[in-house]
Amino acid sequence: MSAYIEDDVLAYRLAVGASEILKGVRNVGLLRGRILGDAGDALAQEWIARVLEQHRPDDGLLSEEAADNRERLDSKRVWIIDPLDGTREFASGRQDWAVHVALVEDGQPTHAAVGLPDHGQVFHTGEAKAVQGPRAGKIVVSRTRPPAVAKYVADKLGMELVEMGSAGAKAMHVLLGDYDAYIHDGGQYEWDSAAPVGVAKSAGLFVSRLDGSAPTYNNVDTFLPDMLFCRPDLSEEILAAVKEFKNQEQK
Repeated sequence: MSAYIEDDVLAYRLAVGASEILKGVRNVGLLRGRILGDAGDALAQEWIARVLEQHRPDDGLLSEEAADNRERLDSKRVWIIDPLDGTREFASGRQDWAVHVALVEDGQPTHAAVGLPDHGQVFHTGEAKAVQGPRAGKIVVSRTRPPAVAKYVADKLGMELVEMGSAGAKAMHVLLGDYDAYIHDGGQYEWDSAAPVGVAKSAGLFVSRLDGSAPTYNNVDTFLPDMLFCRPDLSEEILAAVKEFKNQEQK
């Protein structure tokens, strides 16, 4: 039998291993474009699934790259994985892609890791700490679907919008202090945010849905369309501006 590995260590090592696999797939230069992205997704998923099968056979699993086994709904422990978040960015040679690994217990991420392979970093619960310091004056948003609500908030607070790829990359750059907030509205799934939420909350960032409620995980419907990550001292201002925007939309 394999030696027992603690949950926090397992989450970290899964992110490290998948990061190395993905860098190897891309850096040898034999595949390009969509084929490269598909290969990265498939190989990282296969490796993660095999590790969890060996080390956590009784836990549930939800992954972007695997068929949804609804038996997870009866499990108090579920691993929520996105083996390659930002496939387009990965395939095109950009750096804003990530690996997401989260253990969710009773609907909340308890141990999580987000790897930013091209930066040589893996952020994980228990060790990640949000950078404290002057505000950057910037909000990061999706580079393919920048939401109108984020522009409204940025204008209201006198801040600049910056576009970036992977959700994990955006959340971790808020943690690093490069941006003050990450606002998403317009469609994501549980695997897009479970690991970033786990790491960000552990590090001391404010995290919520855009209505201010806490996100929950391992639901029947895995659609989770909106999210806010920000410095704690900005949360009330941002949520108030979001509420103003939503009220104006409804008129």
